[in-house]
Amino acid sequence: MARRRGRTGRAMAGLRAVVMGVLLCWALPAPAALAAPDVPSYAFADDVREARAATGASGAVHLRAGATYRSTLEGGGKAYYRLDLDEASTMYVAVTAIPRPGSTPAVGDGINVSVQDANSGSCSYESATIGAARSPQPVTAWGAREIRPGKGLCQKAGTYYVVVERSDTGTGAGAGETVDDPWELELAPVTEPPLARTGTTSTPEAWDSATPAPQAGEPVARPGGAGFTAATTVGQGVWSDEVVPGETVFYRVPVDWGQQLYAEAELAGGTTSSATGAGTGTGYVVDALELTLYNPVRAKVVARGTGYGGTQKSASLDPVPPVRYANRYAPTDPQNSLRFAGSHYLVVHVSAQVAEQFGDGPYEVTLRVRLGGTPESGPEYLGRAEPSGIFGADTGSGEVGGSVTTGDDPVMRAVAVAGIGTGTVLLLFLGGWTLTARRRTSAQIRASAQNPTA
Repeated sequence: MARRRGRTGRAMAGLRAVVMGVLLCWALPAPAALAAPDVPSYAFADDVREARAATGASGAVHLRAGATYRSTLEGGGKAYYRLDLDEASTMYVAVTAIPRPGSTPAVGDGINVSVQDANSGSCSYESATIGAARSPQPVTAWGAREIRPGKGLCQKAGTYYVVVERSDTGTGAGAGETVDDPWELELAPVTEPPLARTGTTSTPEAWDSATPAPQAGEPVARPGGAGFTAATTVGQGVWSDEVVPGETVFYRVPVDWGQQLYAEAELAGGTTSSATGAGTGTGYVVDALELTLYNPVRAKVVARGTGYGGTQKSASLDPVPPVRYANRYAPTDPQNSLRFAGSHYLVVHVSAQVAEQFGDGPYEVTLRVRLGGTPESGPEYLGRAEPSGIFGADTGSGEVGGSVTTGDDPVMRAVAVAGIGTGTVLLLFLGGWTLTARRRTSAQIRASAQNPTA
C-alpha cells in the first residue's frame, strides 16, 4: 500500500538540512497560502524491515534486537513473532499499532502485547487502548523478557514469542471501523545487557515529588516528528507546533541518570488559520489533548489528557521520579518504567473530534519541558545494548554507561546541547528550519493531492 511521507521533520533527512536551510531559505520565494492539510501519516523508520505476521508459533519471523520492523495485524486474529534469546540479556519489544486514518475506533479498542516462552508461559503482558476520545492514533504497548534474580519463568536461553492481538472491547467497533480492519504495526526490539557487578535491588523511596512551575519563556517553533524514529530532539525549553486534529507529534528528550522530566502541553483557543472547515465553534471534546511520556524502549511511563471547549487548555504530567536503574524493582509505574537514561519521548495528540466541533485548524500546541535533578554516573553494563547507546554513551570498552547521547552525529549532539540551553545557535537554526519546513510542507501537500494514498 502506498504511504504518504510523514511530517515535515521526517522529510528533511535529519537536522543537517537545517544548516543549509539557514543559508538558502531567505532566497526562496514565499509560499502561497494553504488550506488545512490532511493528517500526516505515521513515519516508520527509514531502514524499517518488513516482518510478516504469523498466525501461530509455526513460521513466526525472527526479530533481531536493534532493528525496526513493519507488519500488519489483521482484525480478530493474533500475530506471532520469534525471539532467540540468551540467558543473560533482558529483551524489550515495543509494538506501536496505527489504526486506519479516518476510522472511529471504540473507546476500549487497542492492542494486547505479550511475550511467551516455548511452553506458552507468560513472561509479560500489557495493553494499550485508544481512549475516550475515540480518535484514531498510534498506540504503543511493550513486552519484555526480564532477567531478574529469584524469578522462575523466562530465565533460560531459548526461543520466545511476541504475541500481538486486538483488544476485546466487548462493545464492537465504532462508526467507520470494523474489527476486521487491519492495523499497521511497528516493532522495536531492544536488548539490555547485564550489569558488570550486582547492584542493589531495593527501590529508591525518597524523591522530590513537588510540582515545579511550568517552564517559562517565549515558545520557539519546533515541529514534532510523525513517529518514534522521526521524533524531534528538544531539551529544556518552550516549544510550539501547529497541529491539525487527528495528528500525533513526537518529541525526543535526552534524560540523564538522576534527572527528572517535567512536561506540560497547551492547546491554544482558536485556530491558526481562517480556513476552519465546517466546525460549529461550540461544544466540548473529551480528551481533546493528550500528552504521553515513553521511556527509551517506548514503554509508557505516564499520560495526561484534557477536554477542550474552544478556549486554551493544558495537560501537565504528574511529577515522576528521577531516572535510576533500581526503579525497575518498583511494583508500579511510573517509577518502574523510569529505569534507563537515554532519549525519552513526549507524544502529543490532538483529537480528530476537535475538527468536528471547532474546525480543521491547525491549532497551536505549546510544549513546556523542564529537567530537574543532578546528572549522575550510570551503571556499569557488561557488554553493549542493541541498538548501541540507547541507554547511555558507549565507553568503547564493551561497557555501557555514563551520560546520555544523541549518537555519533555531531550536528545532533550540538542541537541537543543547544536545546537544553536554548541558546542563540538554536534560534538561528530554528529560524531557517521553520521557513524551510513550511516550504517542504507546501510541496508535500501538493504532491499528496496529485498522488492520493489508500
